[in-house]
Amino acid sequence: MHPLRSAAPLIVYMDFKSPYAYLAKDPTWQLEADFGIAIDWRPLTLNIPSFLGSAKVNDAGKVVEENRTPRQWQGVRYAYQDAKRYARLKDILIYGPKKIWDSSLASIGMLWTRQADRAVLRSYMDIVYERFWRRDLDIEDPDVVAGVVAEAGGDASGFREYLADAGRREHDELQSVLHPAGLFGVPSYVIDGEVFFGREHLPAVRWMLGGRQGPPPDIAYDRFESP
Repeated sequence: MHPLRSAAPLIVYMDFKSPYAYLAKDPTWQLEADFGIAIDWRPLTLNIPSFLGSAKVNDAGKVVEENRTPRQWQGVRYAYQDAKRYARLKDILIYGPKKIWDSSLASIGMLWTRQADRAVLRSYMDIVYERFWRRDLDIEDPDVVAGVVAEAGGDASGFREYLADAGRREHDELQSVLHPAGLFGVPSYVIDGEVFFGREHLPAVRWMLGGRQGPPPDIAYDRFESP
């Protein structure tokens, strides 16, 4: 995959361990329905400890292990406060994770299910996002991820073979070219070779997909349903 090129009119990069990507998922799928397009969904697996440090909490929410500066803690706490604020407007449940998860297995599941029917990919994404952010899904367990693939209507045995062979290689090769191409966070939208980082750009992406009719929209969060 070229990081900025696709036969589809829109590339979208997501990571299952990003609450902001979770909030962007449904409005982004709505673009498919509204414009009759097939989005090129791709994983961007974040290396959160590299820029925000790491930490673990116990069942009571007490920090039991950490490697973060006070400034990193401030950024993390605000990010979750902000994400939960918008999640409440959409009746989406978000529990802060107890540790920094390696979401690469779930990302490989995305690469596998995107080869199937669109309904399989969407169901897979819906299940993983909802259960992971309820703390009900171990995305580091290949058996669990394979079970979600099957539940979504995909080929679980094929996923296991893909994971053991081409899946990991394709995932890692894709990740290696994203940052040099200017892709560093999620959700990221690529349209006409231009990168838009953050769900606040959804109105601009919608405007571009619609042929740039009328004045371009201001950057704004989609807080409420469109009339």
